[in-house]
Amino acid sequence: MISALNRLVDLVEEHLTEELDVDGLARRLGTTEYHLRRMFSSLAGMPLSEYVRRRRMTVAAADVIRGEDDLLTVAVRHGYGSTEAFGRAFRAVHGVSPGDVRRDGGPLRTQPHLRFHLTVEGSIPMDTRIVDRPAFRLVGHAARVPLIHRGVNPHIQRHIAALPPEEHARLKALSDAEPRGLLQVSDDLGPDAAEGSELTYLHGVATSRDTPVPDDLDAIEVPAGMWAVFRTSGPHPQVLQDTWAATATEWFPSNPWRLRPGPSIVSVLDRADDFSTATCELWLPVEPA
Repeated sequence: MISALNRLVDLVEEHLTEELDVDGLARRLGTTEYHLRRMFSSLAGMPLSEYVRRRRMTVAAADVIRGEDDLLTVAVRHGYGSTEAFGRAFRAVHGVSPGDVRRDGGPLRTQPHLRFHLTVEGSIPMDTRIVDRPAFRLVGHAARVPLIHRGVNPHIQRHIAALPPEEHARLKALSDAEPRGLLQVSDDLGPDAAEGSELTYLHGVATSRDTPVPDDLDAIEVPAGMWAVFRTSGPHPQVLQDTWAATATEWFPSNPWRLRPGPSIVSVLDRADDFSTATCELWLPVEPA
């Protein structure tokens, strides 16, 4: 996985002004575009698309400062069809327009060439099991919310708080499949997993495919497949989020599995009354690498 990510970074450098064929590279490296993008985003701290844009604008800034070509020529050279589109991308990275940089020489925010290195510290115990599950259904109340990587997501909090107490009991009564109990489900998240990007959050339970779904509930159909299940215990949600990050930095690079498209599921097994601490299981859909 680490060598695949470094090859991806090299490909970015070789084709900075062209469309990147991530799917073709992933297939040549024996993995999938989905897994490659998710691992890049998790380890680099930014989506691949953002890294490409930052690198393009870092190299483009040198052309702007040299002043040998007009701005339209520089824009076209770096993959933009107009000075307006180029200017928007340039300002998004550097905070100033190309004209300002040509006149003043800066300020510039450069993006260094990334290199990935595997360091397994064992700082987070990875209590893991692999589960092969038949197709099942996730049933509950869904909402579109922005992704927040650290801390409590207030949008999810409001969504759950709006449900009456008796609704939680009704959902629990529907649960008849693993993962058991009330679940926190994240679905429809893009492979780049960018902070602020939207996902579907479902507060609900797992049921068999034969269990009838009440008309007032949302449902997510989950196909049969393998799952990596990570058990966490401690301050919540910090330990859960740290473990989620460690799956990318420690577990996936060290194990012959890769992510496949599908929902991620958190099952809360036990918790303090104020939810300051909790024991959870994080379910991630995987397939052999």
